[in-house]
Amino acid sequence: MDLSELTSKADSAVEAGGDFTKKVKFDFGDAGKLFIDGVAGKADNSDSDADATIKVNWDDFVKISEGAMDPTMAFMQGKLKVEGDMSVAMQLQNLMKKFS
Repeated sequence: MDLSELTSKADSAVEAGGDFTKKVKFDFGDAGKLFIDGVAGKADNSDSDADATIKVNWDDFVKISEGAMDPTMAFMQGKLKVEGDMSVAMQLQNLMKKFS
């Protein structure tokens, strides 16, 4: 999976008026960004303002999405960092299942 494929899956998974109503940005460093706007029901690669920003390198994100790495352990080990509203990051679990 690459960033464009992930963006496409995320865009299909998030829907306006759905369960996820926040804005979150994944910052993959040099690999790029994924911005999910739950209010508008869209996902793209912009660097827009978000309720929470999750910083994780691309390889670790892939491991997390494939179930090879536990997101809680990644957070505890400093491999995944959350800036902003931590509760937004907690709400991502159900959404992530739709596009992983």
